[in-house]
Amino acid sequence: MAETYVVDSDVGFINALAGLGAEDLKKCYQCATCSVACPISPDTRPFPRKEMIAASWGLKDKIVGNADIWLCHNCGDCSTLCPRGAKPGDALAAMREYTIMDYAKPKALYKAVSDPKKLPALLAVPAVIFLVLGLVLKLFGVNWLNFAPGAEEFWQADFINNYLVDIIMVPTFMWSVAVFALGLKRFVADMHANALAEGKTSREKIDPAGFFQALLRVVPVIFKHEKFNDCSENRERSTAHMMVLFGFIGLFIVTTCFFIADWVFHIDGPYTQLNPVKWLANVSGLALIIGSLLLIKNRYAKKDQLSRYWDWYLVGLVLALGLTGMLSQMSRLAGLAGLCYTLYFIHLMFVWTLFAYTPFSKLAHLVYRTTALAYNEYAGRQ
Repeated sequence: MAETYVVDSDVGFINALAGLGAEDLKKCYQCATCSVACPISPDTRPFPRKEMIAASWGLKDKIVGNADIWLCHNCGDCSTLCPRGAKPGDALAAMREYTIMDYAKPKALYKAVSDPKKLPALLAVPAVIFLVLGLVLKLFGVNWLNFAPGAEEFWQADFINNYLVDIIMVPTFMWSVAVFALGLKRFVADMHANALAEGKTSREKIDPAGFFQALLRVVPVIFKHEKFNDCSENRERSTAHMMVLFGFIGLFIVTTCFFIADWVFHIDGPYTQLNPVKWLANVSGLALIIGSLLLIKNRYAKKDQLSRYWDWYLVGLVLALGLTGMLSQMSRLAGLAGLCYTLYFIHLMFVWTLFAYTPFSKLAHLVYRTTALAYNEYAGRQ
């Protein structure tokens, strides 16, 4: 006798997905062209056909916590070949955004980050934090915020001391890590429950050591962007994504080196341009700028792919980080103190924004997709 499944349709979930870009979802008539066309879909229970069914029926439990929506790299092959114009690629993107919203707490921050009208307020938060904390420290004789540096050989830390930057940025970064940790704890448990229910794994429990080994195996795949190269419709996106990814990695290494130089060895700047760490900083900054410009170019060229504020927020933030960082340095070398300090202050606002709001933005894809790829590797599904 066939197994009975009671459909508990969540209409609110269907409407939410439509609002996130899956408004053509109901055009799908289950021809399975999308699953056949996708070059990276698994052989067992391939996506995105089953996800299109579940989303159409409002089966939220089969979408949120489903690792398969993260195996998709949104190359667009399925949407291009869909005979009904249901745009499965956009539908899966909407499912991923909904998933990020569902796991990130507090949800009010997600709503603010995804609302263009809230952007000025979001950027004002770090400005207030830096100014208020700097002025409060002045009352106790700690001059880490100087509005009139007046030095002949000036650098950014004469205006805002590196120690003030660090005591603000480090807790902000840890906040972001904590938000991700809480979300990923639920996410991994839900992925495993979904995989067991759908027969995508034979492992009854998750072994942390085995999961970590699986993570190590997928990291090179992510670095090389192998899955992007398997796509045909949007293969050129891999170059831009790799430039941004390695730009962030390079700048993280640079920040760590200068943090250790300040707090451990008490080596103050400005650092010479011949310093190898400065080389890495400059190359990484240029990679961010060029990579983000390529992302913008690709988005404008791809007229049939949905682009929402959710997408532009991330691309704009990456470009702003690269430009303000590089221009701040260039104006310092040119001796333009006022311009340098202004650009540096704006740059710090963007850096804080990156740290604080990443769990609620599209950049969270990097964390959730990496975790899903690691789980898929651990589950043994081909």
